[in-house]
Amino acid sequence: MNTHLGLHQESTSTLTLLYVGGFILLLSLICYWYASRLKKDNRSGLKKEQKAALKQKTKKMKIAAHLLLSASILVIIIHFAQSLGGNYDVKTLNFNVPIEVSDDQYYGADHTDSPVQYEMKIPTSGTHSPHDLKFGFYTEKPAYEKLVHNLEHGDIIIYHRADADPEQITQLKYFTKFRLAGAGILAVPNEDIPAGKEIVVTAWTKTMELTTYDEQKIGTFIYDYINKGPEEIPASIRRGGGTM
Repeated sequence: MNTHLGLHQESTSTLTLLYVGGFILLLSLICYWYASRLKKDNRSGLKKEQKAALKQKTKKMKIAAHLLLSASILVIIIHFAQSLGGNYDVKTLNFNVPIEVSDDQYYGADHTDSPVQYEMKIPTSGTHSPHDLKFGFYTEKPAYEKLVHNLEHGDIIIYHRADADPEQITQLKYFTKFRLAGAGILAVPNEDIPAGKEIVVTAWTKTMELTTYDEQKIGTFIYDYINKGPEEIPASIRRGGGTM
């Protein structure tokens, strides 16, 4: 890969927050320890002025320790809020690179609980399950019947080979954190990827095949087609998918 796109910039920044929070916490503990030492040093044998000075110094050290502890807790909370909240802006994926996307034939959008024989090897429309899937990274491919339901709601599915290298897996997991309204991303291993291709990215009636993994093209596809299915469901209802 020629570029890394900065896809890990946000995750790196949240990790930096965790380190900063840990460092501030360590400083607060040092301040508490030092304040305790000062309190012990404030013995009865000291002069009144010395005791008053030590008492004042101890008080200031405790205040500093309290402030540092509060700051460390705040920073750590921010870290986990960013890590767990999936607060990723799809606009950052607008790399505006040329992509080749096929406009697939529309095969309907009925619901059924029965298995479906799809016209396309990797379907992008058609009769499907009444149940969708949660957004995220999958270690095994779910049934197409459910995956097609996700496409109907404007989700993007990134199909990859099961033997993808660890770096690619990490980047695919990062993509699955992005949301737009009620739509999200799924990354799924798939043996149906055509020979000579490494990645297949799909939206409702849209397919992009990639010979080699390309973060910019995947990002551009997501930006162009996420939340553009025939049934747009609010985020408050979908809650990360798997609710329909």
